[in-house]
Amino acid sequence: ADFLQICEPVKQHHVTSEKELAHIFLYRMLMLDYRARYIPVRPGSPEATHSESIRDNESTENDFSDLDALLSIEDTDLTEQTRVHPIDVQMAVFHCSDSFLKQMMITKLSQCQYALPLLVPDPVTMKIQCPLWTFRQITKTWKVIEIKDGSNIVTMKSVPVCKARTPLVSFFRLGSLAVSKSQLINTLINDRHSTFFHRNCPGSTKSRYLMDGVAEIAWYCPAGKPNDAFNDCIAFCNLRGDALSTEKQRNILIEKSSVNVFFVASLQENQKNKAFISACLKSHKPLICLCVDSCNIKAKKGIYIIGLKDRSQADVSEQLKEIIKESLSSLDGPSLKPSFQLEMMAEVSGIRVDESEPACQEGKSAAKKIMHLFTKDNMNVSKIKHEFLPCQGDLWHKWSKIHKELYNLRGHIEKEKSKKQQELKTIRQEQCAASCSKLMELFIKSLSSLPLTDKQYFLKWTQILMDDFSTDDLSSVLQSYGEKWSEVLALKNKHMKSHLLIKKQTELEEISKKLQSATFGLEHIFREMGQIYEAHRAIEGQSRHTDWSKYPELAAQLMISGHPMELMDGDAGHVPLTWISSLLEEVIKKLGDQRVFVLSVLGLQSSGKSTMLNTMFGLQFAVSAGRCTKGAFMQLLKVSEEMKKDLKFDYLLVVDTEGLRALELEGNITLHHDNELATFVVGLGNLTLINIFGENPSEMQDILQIVVQAFMRMKKVKLSPSCVFVHQNVTDVAAAEKNMEGKRRLQEKLDQMANIAAEEEVYSAECFSDVIEFDVQEDVKYCAQLWEGSPPMAPPNPDYSESIQEVKNTILSKASKSAGITLSQFKNKIQDLWHALLNENFIFSFKNTFEMAAYRKLEDQYGNWTWDLRSNMLTIENQLYNRIENGNLDKVKVSDLTKKTSKTYEKIKTAMKKYFEEDREKEILAQWRGRFDTKLKEFHDEQVSTVKRKLDEVIQQKEARKKLDDKKKEFEDRLLQKSKELAQQLKDKAKDEEELQKQFSSVWEGWVTELTPDIKPVKDIYMEEDQFKIFQELGFEEKLINECKQKGSYKKIASVGDYSDYVILQKIKYTYVKKPVSTLWKYTKTFFRYSSQHKSYSALPRDAQEQIRLLIDNAEKQSLDSIKTKPVATRGYTSTYLREVATTVNQEVEKFQLESKYNLKKEFKVDLLLYVFYKAEILLLDSQKKFKMNHDPLTYLESKKTQYYNVFRSFCNGNSSAVVLAELISEKLKASTVEAVCNKTAIGLAGEMRCNFPAFNGNRLNLEKHVLKSLAEKEDFDDYITYIRNPRSQTEVFIKAEVEKYIFTGHRDKIVNILEKNVDDIKLLVSQALSTATQKVQTRRGDINMWLKEFSSFLKEELTLDTFSSQNFSDINNFDFFMEAIKKEFICIIHEISSLSLEKLKEFRLKPDEILIDQLCNCCWVTCPFCAAVCTNTIGDHRDTDHSVPFHRPSGIKGWHYRGTVEFSINFCTTNVASDRRFYPRHDSEETVPYKLYRTAGPEYANWRITSDESKLAYWKWFVCRFQNKLEEYYKLKFQGRGEIPSEWKTISKNEAIKSLDEMYE
Repeated sequence: ADFLQICEPVKQHHVTSEKELAHIFLYRMLMLDYRARYIPVRPGSPEATHSESIRDNESTENDFSDLDALLSIEDTDLTEQTRVHPIDVQMAVFHCSDSFLKQMMITKLSQCQYALPLLVPDPVTMKIQCPLWTFRQITKTWKVIEIKDGSNIVTMKSVPVCKARTPLVSFFRLGSLAVSKSQLINTLINDRHSTFFHRNCPGSTKSRYLMDGVAEIAWYCPAGKPNDAFNDCIAFCNLRGDALSTEKQRNILIEKSSVNVFFVASLQENQKNKAFISACLKSHKPLICLCVDSCNIKAKKGIYIIGLKDRSQADVSEQLKEIIKESLSSLDGPSLKPSFQLEMMAEVSGIRVDESEPACQEGKSAAKKIMHLFTKDNMNVSKIKHEFLPCQGDLWHKWSKIHKELYNLRGHIEKEKSKKQQELKTIRQEQCAASCSKLMELFIKSLSSLPLTDKQYFLKWTQILMDDFSTDDLSSVLQSYGEKWSEVLALKNKHMKSHLLIKKQTELEEISKKLQSATFGLEHIFREMGQIYEAHRAIEGQSRHTDWSKYPELAAQLMISGHPMELMDGDAGHVPLTWISSLLEEVIKKLGDQRVFVLSVLGLQSSGKSTMLNTMFGLQFAVSAGRCTKGAFMQLLKVSEEMKKDLKFDYLLVVDTEGLRALELEGNITLHHDNELATFVVGLGNLTLINIFGENPSEMQDILQIVVQAFMRMKKVKLSPSCVFVHQNVTDVAAAEKNMEGKRRLQEKLDQMANIAAEEEVYSAECFSDVIEFDVQEDVKYCAQLWEGSPPMAPPNPDYSESIQEVKNTILSKASKSAGITLSQFKNKIQDLWHALLNENFIFSFKNTFEMAAYRKLEDQYGNWTWDLRSNMLTIENQLYNRIENGNLDKVKVSDLTKKTSKTYEKIKTAMKKYFEEDREKEILAQWRGRFDTKLKEFHDEQVSTVKRKLDEVIQQKEARKKLDDKKKEFEDRLLQKSKELAQQLKDKAKDEEELQKQFSSVWEGWVTELTPDIKPVKDIYMEEDQFKIFQELGFEEKLINECKQKGSYKKIASVGDYSDYVILQKIKYTYVKKPVSTLWKYTKTFFRYSSQHKSYSALPRDAQEQIRLLIDNAEKQSLDSIKTKPVATRGYTSTYLREVATTVNQEVEKFQLESKYNLKKEFKVDLLLYVFYKAEILLLDSQKKFKMNHDPLTYLESKKTQYYNVFRSFCNGNSSAVVLAELISEKLKASTVEAVCNKTAIGLAGEMRCNFPAFNGNRLNLEKHVLKSLAEKEDFDDYITYIRNPRSQTEVFIKAEVEKYIFTGHRDKIVNILEKNVDDIKLLVSQALSTATQKVQTRRGDINMWLKEFSSFLKEELTLDTFSSQNFSDINNFDFFMEAIKKEFICIIHEISSLSLEKLKEFRLKPDEILIDQLCNCCWVTCPFCAAVCTNTIGDHRDTDHSVPFHRPSGIKGWHYRGTVEFSINFCTTNVASDRRFYPRHDSEETVPYKLYRTAGPEYANWRITSDESKLAYWKWFVCRFQNKLEEYYKLKFQGRGEIPSEWKTISKNEAIKSLDEMYE
């Protein structure tokens, strides 16, 4: 896996340093480029050249006058020895690789039709090794012509090379020769390709270090054609170097060979050679001796001597072929015809086989234990899965089918759903019971206990042995399948639609099922692991202490090490979501939440896709050749460190599809599955690679039709993957004109498919580029055909390798522009796409969980930003309020407010910009940036205008009470004077408190009368009389009014469940009588199974009930809004205000009766008026109280009585003017300090709760969750009804209750700390004001009047202070004493305020609960037209996005029932929208609308996005069961018939219901 990292592109043609050779050789070999052997070293600069001697000789061209002079120069050594022999590079890489890389390298060498090392001397110890392990993945395929009944029959054989029994022809060189042995062998195998490297190959040098003594092997595989060199598979072995000096290798090969071929210089002259050959004759094996210096040809009893002198290589080659054929055919009988098998090399003594390594043996031993389960009873391959992998067969397929049916329910939906869910549970229980097969036990044990290397061997061995076990069965079935496929295709091409075609297609399907049964590999064991895990998890829940709970971790380790994992089981057509999610969670635990770039790959079966991926990335996907497994597989590829500077992700995650078939051979079901599979992988990918085999547009159509539709679906759900088309098997890649024509045809075909798909998906697209960003010039790549010549002996085409490398570079170039997605996002995307695909309407059903999570996170941030702004505006409002009250400000400008808040606003805008630009999900967030910029500006502007409006009202009130404020100074001066005078008279009674109080009280009334001789007091108001008069004016009888009042039912009119008693019902009955047999009524009877037993239903339909509720809500809102605008606080109350309210209510009622054609009883009108008057009275009395306080001198003076008694008493006690004024100032400071502290504490407390209180510190959805939790904990039905009817009202009640609880129980200490801090701040401020005022007066030698002005000025923004009169205190001149007197008094006050009752917080202008309500309730409150679930968007006006809520409710909660019955509807609207059911949009609708087309039912439905959620949320099911009787009583309906509550609902406990909120609102 490490070697398969994504690295920088390799150099195609040369390297600049020999250090790069090994690396480049390996990479190019992995890319199937056989030119990897011929990599020239071309120095990049003059300094790097090794031909130093040429440059040292400073002779120039002019120095040589003739050839002799040139020849006379001493030979220059071109440093031949420094050039590395190409075969040494190969062997050096081989020696330095671990066994798995060796295996990969040898497999690639084999694919490149190169000879493979069979016997290899260790370069250090010279011990001989046979690398048998490296051959294990190689399979050789050939065709043999057999004559049967006089005709030639071609039979295909496909055998693992280790198992293949073939003749072996070995070649040896004795001594040093001038001819190339290897070159001659090549002509026997493939005269166009250098299977064995030889001296005349490019890059060859005289010296080589690692090849002598190596025996290489290659196989000739016939193509089943007349011109085949040999008619069966033959192995050729070549012993490198002098055979006389490599005795061990030579003897082994001579023993194993069927024919031995020796190259010698001369047999006559070299006695050593002659003796050796003579000894070889004793083996009685055919022997061929090639003599370089002879031209004779001699043959006798299997001994051949061929002279090479004066003969062409071609001539020798042909003769040699004939002799070898003759020699092999002469060996009759199995005992006389030795056959060579690679596996037999393990039995040869004196050599070490690499498979004898302990790790390899451990892995093999563990794999054999598994295989023993199959072989001990001679089990048929097709029965293995049924016997040992029971969880993934019929059980899993049945589970998948039922699970899909959950998304398309019919009939009694909730009952049907409960039934199916029970069936699913039963299947899972059966899977659990069947999950302990011996196979899985052994497999998991090995996977858990073996060390990493042993484990890798174990998996490889398991796959090798399984392939070997199933090869024979699979081959025969595949041959049958191929033949039948050809027959069907032939009939299709003739456009025949006969019974014969149908019959052949049925037979093909039967063979396909056999093929599926005979297919058995590791992927099926991993699939079983997944099913065992899912089954146990479903039944037993999460557990960390069981065997099955460790499965995801085991699979994650393998996935990280590069093993492919199945993502979608195409056989069952299902994604095991629980398994995949847990697997990816484990990967995240081990790697961290790494970023991945997802490359999806699509291509029809047998289109060369696997070879392309193997060439491009070295990937070995889980599905072996010839397998018919369908599905999607994922594989991780690490990005190398040097590539991370160009790429913004850590891994490339390749998602490959298997089993997409040609549409013309399949039916509609397969087409649907293929569309699902394509949509799934296209949706997952950041980029999709579409592989097309050939140039024929009709062949392209199969894959294009699937792909275009998948891309269109992505466009509609705002996913935007990119794509690259790869045309494989193009004959002339270089022909630009031809490519242009090909691209034009592809563009035409894509546009045509886009039009077809647009009709099916109801989407406007005229061309493919309307669907996806696509440039036909850049995004279409052509690849040369794979083979250079005809298989099976053809090597891969080097142009193919280059083409694939170019495609890879294009992919990485596109990837460099993307940051990819995190693994957790990938996990969520899998879930989102699959849930959407399960629904028939993918577009309406797709929920982008990650996008939703990012949006909710953004909502959290937006909440923080708006809170910071609101908090800042509250502080500014507080300061300006104080200035207005102190008379320092008489006008507030918008520009001033904007300027004051600009610093905070700019800071928030900067934070917002940073969030959008630097957050990890910035690509997803980008789509909302503009909207949130606008919303923040709107919020800022709204805050500014709100504060201006509030402060303008304060200014108006200030002006309205100016008359009283002007008199206050006069009152104060005269009262002070009178108090002083009275104190002089009663000086001697200073210690008699009772007497002083008595005397003061006796003169107080006189003083007040004297000060206000012509002023009449403001009268209290009695609204009951005014209300009675209004009722009489409207014509209501006194008796009816009194009855309604006494009943008191008017107070609950807004929460009544059934309004039938308030309505005159004749009209409704008439409507039903008028159309007794209309189409509507017929439909109602049939669709809703109407029967006579339901005649007792409520005559008032659900919609009419809703309209009456709406009427009440509107009447209340309009009336209260009207009252709030009245200037009661500034001008006082008048009965006209109540008359206006009555008129508004009356108009609303008349309008309702006119539009709805329902007549409302008088009782309703009276109750509604009483209800609105009752609500209005609270507001009016509160405003009148303010008016009286601000405008009635008598009330004002009465409020000052205690203050002036204290002044009087102080004078009595003989206190100086300074002390008395200090007491007066302190008294005023006390009142304003308490107000300031409480207002600041309100802001601080709101901020504290907004940041740290769980219910308030998130988005709208988080608040909703806590409201629902609170309702469940209280179990108050009336609160629930309020919430269902008016969610905002109940949410406000919740916020108030939580604030109350927070202050007085849970966090009292925190609140006290906030309060004390604010007290300390004011204390410090007052202390500074005292010092500043005193210092200034002393410096300027001012008087008490100046001191009071300076003191007030310093505090003008923080405290509201009544005017100070200095008239009676002009004698004060010791300001230090005066300051200390105030400090002394103020310290007592501060001490008193520090222990202030928290109840005081409720009395002042700013209240924490109201601040939080403004912040948290300024969001969307639109409710679902079906079930009244509240839209959870934090932004109130979100016109550009639909209303949505994660989970809906049973619609009966809102009062939905079956028309003409008393049966509740208990279906969830999220389930309905996935069903085939229909509904009446309104009570008077005559036509029904399919739930799947609910958006067409009217404006209230059109803007809701309702996606299927399987009605998972247990909360509302518990609610229905808990309050069944109360709901029935409230709505006068019954949970019976189709509205019967499923028994499973009744098992849900309250704790489970509350817990479900946490799970579903995550």
